[in-house]
Amino acid sequence: MAEALDALETREPAQRERDLFARLPDVLAAAMRAPAYAEHLQGVDPGSITGREALAQLPVLRKADLPALQRNGPPFGGFVAEPMSSFSRLFTSPGPIFEPETTGLDPWRMARCLAAAGLRVGDVVLNTFSYHLTPGGFIFDGGARALGCPVIPAGPGNTEAQFELIEAYRPVAYCGTPDFLKILLDGAEVAGRDVSSIKRAVVSGAAFPKALQEEIRARGVDAYQAYATADLGLVAYETSARDGMVVNEGLIVEIVRPGTGNPVPEGDVGEILVTSLDPKHPWIRLALGDLTAALPGISACGRTNMRIKGWMGRADQTTKVKGMFVRPEQVAEIGRRHPELGRLRLVVTRDDDTDAMTLYAEGAEVDAEAVAATLQAITKLRGGVEPVSLGRLPNDGKIIEDRRDHS
Repeated sequence: MAEALDALETREPAQRERDLFARLPDVLAAAMRAPAYAEHLQGVDPGSITGREALAQLPVLRKADLPALQRNGPPFGGFVAEPMSSFSRLFTSPGPIFEPETTGLDPWRMARCLAAAGLRVGDVVLNTFSYHLTPGGFIFDGGARALGCPVIPAGPGNTEAQFELIEAYRPVAYCGTPDFLKILLDGAEVAGRDVSSIKRAVVSGAAFPKALQEEIRARGVDAYQAYATADLGLVAYETSARDGMVVNEGLIVEIVRPGTGNPVPEGDVGEILVTSLDPKHPWIRLALGDLTAALPGISACGRTNMRIKGWMGRADQTTKVKGMFVRPEQVAEIGRRHPELGRLRLVVTRDDDTDAMTLYAEGAEVDAEAVAATLQAITKLRGGVEPVSLGRLPNDGKIIEDRRDHS
């Protein structure tokens, strides 16, 4: 395997779990010194949260809610207790969501990903993520410099200037979106520019479909995917084993039923929740709005942390039916009131130019009439209920499926 950054990546999973949950109570206590967290976690005894079962009882904090929450007390909405002097850079990302960067060489914990992609001391990195207002450029810049890799802070766009930089500095690696990597390779081929020094890439921020992966590989670039966010930095990363994405150290990742905080069985698709153990800027059960599934066992590369399949779509499937919003949380509440049911899927269609909805419900014995009454009580809308056998609904994390033609 590509050399691990340190021994943390290859320790026994049980030891990692003990270490994470030994640290969690202090991180929770630090979080609760911030007024918004103190209110959000009211009544929680940090010392009692020492395992996944206890953690799963804490309320979820949704990334989608952060713009509104931060307006309550700019810039961070009361979710940060540290003074502004504790941070080195201050960013914004679409929403807007305001994010501080903590001090240190690799504050976004990106070095592991770059090391797994084969970068080593002295490898020059072309970083085409933006350095303007958002943290993307700095997330990858900090990780590369922590490994001892000189960085070309190129940012996105301006391919002619990029070609000049590549030919002058001969970077070994590219960091940026997969789309812009293809633009660079295509442009260099047309213009007769030499970009052959680039042998490795770490891509993020856009879909990287199989066809594009194969094309990039055929053109001599070994590309690895990173799953990172502007709030957390690196969450998970691909390794040479190509068997999913390994969760970063220092994070507790849960996969939960969309619209709830309830963990799903291993292998089921659900929403990603992340708890970060940075006492200066902790996130406690932050729901990212992305879908994924946990993979069994450990990676063939030898890294022993939890693996996920990668990005599998969005968990926020809220839609409007007859002028009213219907949310995954409402469908989850139906399941809570009818524990005899398995998976649920609310399908929205059009019937004679009128919105219609049908709840498909798994179960050995489904009382369709009772479930329909609950559906109406919760959503304030009438809908049909269609019983299906257990295991019949797809394991894709989809709670609400909109089949209407919006064209």
